[in-house]
Amino acid sequence: MIKVLLADDQALVRGALAAMLGLEPDIEVVAQVGSGAEVVPAALQAAPDVALLDVQMPGGDGLDAATALRAALPTCRVVVLTTFGRPGYLARAMRAGAAGFVVKDAPPEQLADAVRRVHAGLRVVDPVLAAESLSTGTSPLTDRERDVLLAAADGATVSDVAARLHLSEGTVRNHLSSAIGKTSARTRAEAVRLADERGWL
Repeated sequence: MIKVLLADDQALVRGALAAMLGLEPDIEVVAQVGSGAEVVPAALQAAPDVALLDVQMPGGDGLDAATALRAALPTCRVVVLTTFGRPGYLARAMRAGAAGFVVKDAPPEQLADAVRRVHAGLRVVDPVLAAESLSTGTSPLTDRERDVLLAAADGATVSDVAARLHLSEGTVRNHLSSAIGKTSARTRAEAVRLADERGWL
């Protein structure tokens, strides 16, 4: 049996995925959690072979959870699940050590097949997303530019962002200006939106 951990903050989706995978004769769902912070403790207790992690969850997203899980339980293979087929998420998932990247609206048999293939040591990536990722390229944003955009995403002022990140206001303005240029945006809000749509945040 392939033991699977499911992490998704939407209980209905998590339950549906568990029920669907439970119909497979060679797959057993051994743990279900609703936040990124619960992934590692649940995995250490249940010792899954494969973890299916949603990208967007409270308490640390699925990509951060993938990194932490790979460090805590290297034998567990990670498949990142997402509702949003954003090319930047694919690159970040691969950097986090994920062995698979699948969109949630994939046919059920495709998800079960992804679990089996990843468990067998293969990589599984949604082909449409892989093509989009190649055409879009990697994120042009530096880590600091990403941090500044994320801190500014809620409409925070330059001084608020500077205080949150312990930077000078001038440095924040420089990073915002650079991020606006790299995303070909006209405003800070548009830069945040475009970077988010491309999965760079």
